[in-house]
Amino acid sequence: MKGLLFFAFLGMTAEIAAGVGITVTVFSVTSKNMIVRWTRFPDATSYKVTVSPFSTPDDPTAFAQFGPNTVMGSVGPLSPNIVYEVKVEALANQVVLSTTFLESRTAPQTVDIDNVKAQDSSTLIVAFTPVGGATGYQLRVENAQGYFSEEAVASSPALIGSLQPYTTYSLSIMAINSAGRSQPSASVEARTLLPPPLVTTSSPTNDSIVVSWLPADGSVSYSVTSVPAEAYPNTTLLSQNTTTVTLTDLDAGTLHIIQVYGWDQEGRKGEASPYINQTTRPATPGLFTVTVERSPGQAWLNVSWEPVFQDRGAVEYTVNSSLDLQCTTTQLHCILEPIGCAEMHILHLVAANEAGPSTPTEPELFGTFPCPPQPVEVEESDPGNCTFSWESVELADGYQGFIKRNDGVEDVCNTTGNSCHFHCPCGFTYLTSVLAYNLAGDSEPGPVLNYTTMPCCPDHVTITAATTDTFEVTWAESRGADAYETHAVDGGVALVCNDSAPVCVLSDLRCDRPYTVTVTPCSEARGCNRACPAHLKDTPPCTPTDLSLAQGNGSSVTVSWAAENRDANYTVSAVGPRGRHTCWSDARSCEVDALTCGSSYNFIAVAHSAAGQSLPSYSVPLETAPCCPASLEVDPVTQAMSNVSWSHARGADSFVTTLTSPRGHASCHTRDPHCLMGCITCGTNYTVTMETYSRSGHMANCSYQGFSSSACCPSGIKLYRTAGSGLRVHWRPSSGGHNYTVEMTGSTNYTCSPLPGQSSCDLENIQCGNIYVLLVAPLAADGTRVEFCHQRLYLVTCSGYNLGMVIYRGKQFVD
Repeated sequence: MKGLLFFAFLGMTAEIAAGVGITVTVFSVTSKNMIVRWTRFPDATSYKVTVSPFSTPDDPTAFAQFGPNTVMGSVGPLSPNIVYEVKVEALANQVVLSTTFLESRTAPQTVDIDNVKAQDSSTLIVAFTPVGGATGYQLRVENAQGYFSEEAVASSPALIGSLQPYTTYSLSIMAINSAGRSQPSASVEARTLLPPPLVTTSSPTNDSIVVSWLPADGSVSYSVTSVPAEAYPNTTLLSQNTTTVTLTDLDAGTLHIIQVYGWDQEGRKGEASPYINQTTRPATPGLFTVTVERSPGQAWLNVSWEPVFQDRGAVEYTVNSSLDLQCTTTQLHCILEPIGCAEMHILHLVAANEAGPSTPTEPELFGTFPCPPQPVEVEESDPGNCTFSWESVELADGYQGFIKRNDGVEDVCNTTGNSCHFHCPCGFTYLTSVLAYNLAGDSEPGPVLNYTTMPCCPDHVTITAATTDTFEVTWAESRGADAYETHAVDGGVALVCNDSAPVCVLSDLRCDRPYTVTVTPCSEARGCNRACPAHLKDTPPCTPTDLSLAQGNGSSVTVSWAAENRDANYTVSAVGPRGRHTCWSDARSCEVDALTCGSSYNFIAVAHSAAGQSLPSYSVPLETAPCCPASLEVDPVTQAMSNVSWSHARGADSFVTTLTSPRGHASCHTRDPHCLMGCITCGTNYTVTMETYSRSGHMANCSYQGFSSSACCPSGIKLYRTAGSGLRVHWRPSSGGHNYTVEMTGSTNYTCSPLPGQSSCDLENIQCGNIYVLLVAPLAADGTRVEFCHQRLYLVTCSGYNLGMVIYRGKQFVD
């Protein structure tokens, strides 16, 4: 199979040459010929293959010609390991239609096997002479039973393994290079060696070894070797029928290395068995000693002895007791456990190694200590005084009682009787036991009797009101308590809390009530100590209810509530966006003042007493009346209309503003911070009032100091020419004796300011031929001009170089 695969590999990797219209490959190569394959060419009547040495391409070595239907052909003879040039021509009546060239090397020359010899029962060693140009070798192995194998080797000598023992094989070899492989060499026959015998050994006694093996086909005799040689001084050829040998007179506990091999009829030594290590059994141990060793609650026998000789490996010792106890060890001592009181043991010792056990020693008789007495009970005649008693045992000269408290304090009682007395305070557990003793030694302590006194009452009991209906009770842990019962009694109603921690929360208590609280310690062993003192504690006052609010002036509220507490004070808080306002009372109402306008408050009430503080009442909301604007301004728009504006008012959502005067009043309702109002004539004194409303309808009345409207505009304004280039302005003044200003603007601006009380003034050096805007307006007390008076348009014409006619063109408001 290996050869077939290699051949296919050469075919797949052969060189390919492509010419014009034809493709050529080398299918296979040997050392003397090659097989070439090509593709068909149209109209070709034959194909010619020519092979020439690559170094002398004009000197052909061989050629062959094939018919039109042939696409593969062999060319030879050739020389081994030579590079050839291969030319393939497609012909039509000896006319070349297409030519293709390629290069290929022939396989190496044939190799000869020099010799073959057996290395062992599954391996042959093959020696051969290498040939030039070979990159490797292929060994072919086969036998008459149909075995066939090919194996690649790199050099001589080569090992051929995995063969059958004592079997004849035929071997041949082929040389390999990149082109292919040579013809096989002449076959050579060789036989593998006999297989190694399957050997077993044993040591039936401490001075002998038995060697056994299975017979092998082809063996005519066997040899047995042993190290050290004293065990079997001569290597003897044994007959084929002999498969067992006993080696005698050996030393006990010594190692022997044994090997067996067979001989075939040709006198060849077969493959030897693996070395087998076999040790003789150890000698019988000498005398041994026995001692008793003990620890609390257990005892054992410690057996020790002298070692026996062993030149390899460990000796294992086993001690057996007649009471079904056994121990095995490689040390020189061994423990037998557990042992009890008043036991009689018959002991013997055996040494063993990998070969087996030795002969047992002579038996040894050994007895143990007396049994412990059994405790009966512990009695507490009165609190703090206890008596421990037990049953008497035979052969006891006296007793020793042990009392150990769970805090580590111990007491010992020596007596010839059967009881001991000891002090036993509350909250302790006592472990009691007793042992008997005589001249032979002490017994083991008897079973432990457990006695627990009542748990102690807890100290430092503290009761804290966590809430109006909850007590948190804490105390120092009491000795001997596993859990605690906490009782709170109010008249005939009792609340109980069970916990193992020194803290308890009693819930669902009634507010403003006196409770009797008792902490009772309990233990699983003794139950509960009901003799502990009680403690009196009041719960905090009850929560005020039914809060009602009565709003007084804009900054105070009277709060009243319902509460049924025995003795309590009350705190009422109003919490708003700008802080907290508080009042205190020992009655059922109080007044909260200094509240801020335009704010929302939540009112709560809390009761206080020496027992603590109640939960806060449910909150009641209240909204105070909105604030008044801090500032208000009235600005005239015309002689009969004014614009009223005001600053922000906290809490106000809408405004009703009213202006009142002897000549009438005006009002507006708006959500804006300004309002345009009519019916207020010029030169009038009036008052301003305002109502501010919150979103929820709360109202505040606001009033402001008196206001005066602006002076009225003059009437009857006339414009006259004066001598020269001047104009005189004349008017009828309004009531009130105001001062006036006169302005005329055009291409040139002109002004004049008449004296107080006058109603005319002159404008000089007027340029004619222009349109002028004339304004006559009174002055306010601060000297500013009233802005709502009409402007008048005039056309001033020219008459020669002097002013001509003054023509009135109409009027307009001041911008």
